Amino acid sequence: MSEKNNKSKRNAFCCYYVMLGNVAEAAVKAGFDRDNALAEGIRCLKSAYCKKTIAEMRELLSDSRSVAAGLKRLAFGSCSDAVYLVFADELPPPEVIEKLDLFNVSEIKRVKGGGVEVKLFDRMKALEKLFELENAFSDKDKAASLIQALTSSAEESEIGDD
Repeated sequence: MSEKNNKSKRNAFCCYYVMLGNVAEAAVKAGFDRDNALAEGIRCLKSAYCKKTIAEMRELLSDSRSVAAGLKRLAFGSCSDAVYLVFADELPPPEVIEKLDLFNVSEIKRVKGGGVEVKLFDRMKALEKLFELENAFSDKDKAASLIQALTSSAEESEIGDD
């Protein structure tokens, strides 16, 4: 493998890892062989280059909170792959299924009569939780600002009393 291709795969791995949080899945999506995906992903994570790149990407996205990222993915992610799977005449081959994005799927089961039932996570609940999470961080910032304002006022008045 050429150095340019290898670097491209490592960069893709870093992006997918930041978004997905799963080493093997990120490695497969980045183009590494499925049979060696976990080992390749771990090797990437050990490299100084990938550590730095992942940290920079998390900082850039300012969404290093994996809970918020997951909620955003549930709330705004695509369900087209789940729809494809449900309406396929027959089960797609494993290599096709491996490439499907089924993050929004909460349950898949066969029902009596030969059908398939696919349940998706509730987008509205994900949005509500995301809203609560964002408000919690906002309230925390407001509280910190209030404490800083109060402590700086107290320090100023102490200086003025001298």
